[in-house]
Amino acid sequence: MGAGKTTIGRALAKKLNLRFVDSDHEIEKRTGVSIPVIFDIEGEASFRQREADVIRDLTAQNGIVLATGGGAVLNEQSRRYLHSRGTVIYLRASVTHILHRTSHDKNRPLLRTDNPRKVLEDLTRQRDPLYQAVAHIVVETGRPNVAHLVGNILEKLALPQSPALQRAAPESVPDSIPDAMPESVSPSTPSAASVTAQPQPSSRLVHVALGERSYPIWIAPDALSQLAQYVQSGRVMIITNTTVAPLYLERVRTVLTDAGKACEQLILPDGENYKTMDTLGLIFGALLKARCDRKTTLIALGGGVIGDITGYAAASYMRGVPFVQIPTTLLSQVDSSVGGKTGVNHALGKNMIGAFYQPQAVLSDTLTLATLPGRELSAGLAEIIKYGAIIDTVFFEWLEQNCHLLRRQDPAALAYAIGRSCEIKAEIVRLDEREGGLRAILNFGHTFAHAIESAMGYGVWLHGEAVGCGMVMAAECSARLGYLPTADRDRLRALVVAAGLPVTPPILPVATWLDWMQVDKKNEDGQIKFILLKPMGRAVVESVPADILEATLLATQ
Repeated sequence: MGAGKTTIGRALAKKLNLRFVDSDHEIEKRTGVSIPVIFDIEGEASFRQREADVIRDLTAQNGIVLATGGGAVLNEQSRRYLHSRGTVIYLRASVTHILHRTSHDKNRPLLRTDNPRKVLEDLTRQRDPLYQAVAHIVVETGRPNVAHLVGNILEKLALPQSPALQRAAPESVPDSIPDAMPESVSPSTPSAASVTAQPQPSSRLVHVALGERSYPIWIAPDALSQLAQYVQSGRVMIITNTTVAPLYLERVRTVLTDAGKACEQLILPDGENYKTMDTLGLIFGALLKARCDRKTTLIALGGGVIGDITGYAAASYMRGVPFVQIPTTLLSQVDSSVGGKTGVNHALGKNMIGAFYQPQAVLSDTLTLATLPGRELSAGLAEIIKYGAIIDTVFFEWLEQNCHLLRRQDPAALAYAIGRSCEIKAEIVRLDEREGGLRAILNFGHTFAHAIESAMGYGVWLHGEAVGCGMVMAAECSARLGYLPTADRDRLRALVVAAGLPVTPPILPVATWLDWMQVDKKNEDGQIKFILLKPMGRAVVESVPADILEATLLATQ
């Protein structure tokens, strides 16, 4: 209370051209009496139920800025609705500031006492952890300056250019892959067109809407500095590797310890060849040795290997502990950190052992990309190109025009490309969290890529390099089937080359390709399944006639 929710909310709604609603005012409108009267006649418990009903109804609406009452977070169901149905902004104010702002307000029932400071201190201790848990963004109000605070919120929201992914989407996951993406995932024409003409913000917020498992993706320079607000527990285990630890481990520890968190750490060897059950055992051993309990949060600080193996450890340790992803490579920021796929490799197949387990949050600090070798940066561009090829042709065109900016690590271009990639993946994951159908299209190029990685030995080719080459092979196969114009096949190949990625696969016997392709999670009844373009911007999953597949393999080598 007294943090400025109504004032700031009304000003923010005006800026965004949205309707403003105050939940307290809505309660008064429904009952015909003031909040203090409801407290006096019915008591706080009855008021909280009325408040929960209003929150349920209002969060089901679109196009509004909602200011809640300060106690709305006390109801568990309200917390779930708020967090999963919208972007929650916590306006945090000190007790002194709140006391100053509310000292002459007679309409706050909880402050009708001889010692309002103690009441506010007690409320802060009780509610602050709940505010932290439900919030996607925390804004320190301090001395109130409405224009400054609204500007700060708009900057942190980093609203995407396209409304395409904000539209209502089918609630059920399709039983099979459709010929085209649902309209809610297909972008409207303006989705990327304005980016070339206008500078983009260097930060973006993407929301992965999965009900109780929903979480934010915060993409920004210096996102690491905000880590503590996304960690709810008082104890953490930071898991990183020998490459990333010297660069960022101490900084992450400092952010967490300054926030009062107790930190443990584990530094693993670096490389895809260490994404194994043996390494997973090292994590479990460290957790048990440190006597970590179910409330310990695991922090995955590193690229895709660290994220995947830490997530699987979090899913398994004590049958599930919270974890936060801090991806430090471009590939992990746009792909592996989003969607909850976790796991390890086996000698007989890549990523064949794992679990679907969502993080509490993903913090993609774009400044960490400055220390990324050029080869690793190019590997990340492969997954970005994938999103344009399978869904968003306007984004694909933007990549053709701006790939050079991404390789130069232009901040606005990076933020847009990472954010747009995460938007697309978040919506697909929302529709098909456990890859029952639709989500499989995210594996465009991966059937070929996994065969390359497995045949050559994990780590010889970077995953993104294999994906880039695999997409070229998948496009060739699509063209041979008559699904994709040869001009679009050549465009995709040219963009992969522009990203600095290989387009020629290793020379392997056809039988070797087939052996490794048989070990793929998409396969059904012994048939190898491929994600193909039919045409550019529309992905389908199909088996391929043997003669077409063999011709594709021979033509691309």
